[in-house]
Amino acid sequence: MSRYITINNLTKKIDTPARVLFGDGFFTKLRGLMFRPRLEPDFGLLLVGKSDSRLDSSIHMFFVSFDLAVFWINADMIVVDKVIAKSWKPAYFPKADAKYTLEIHPDRFGDYEIGDKVEFKDA
Repeated sequence: MSRYITINNLTKKIDTPARVLFGDGFFTKLRGLMFRPRLEPDFGLLLVGKSDSRLDSSIHMFFVSFDLAVFWINADMIVVDKVIAKSWKPAYFPKADAKYTLEIHPDRFGDYEIGDKVEFKDA
């Protein structure tokens, strides 16, 4: 069953923390944001891996018709990398091992910085 969470930045205050779908199920992770016509500014997806890994937290942008702000977060809840992922680009890998991959609207790229500590809360 899908559930929504908020991702609070503990390092700096964000007026409106990201509210995203917690994607720990196989089909949610498989589909991701593919085939959506657009991404609403207040929607996103958190893909959850089993453990910290560069390979397992990588993403592709095939069949994604819009750019994304992507943040990689490790098991210690630290942002380890971030990028604006361009639509239809083959693959993106984080610079460091990560357990979580946050995909949100590109307008929110400044909400989280590398080194920020975050927390997940039920929305």
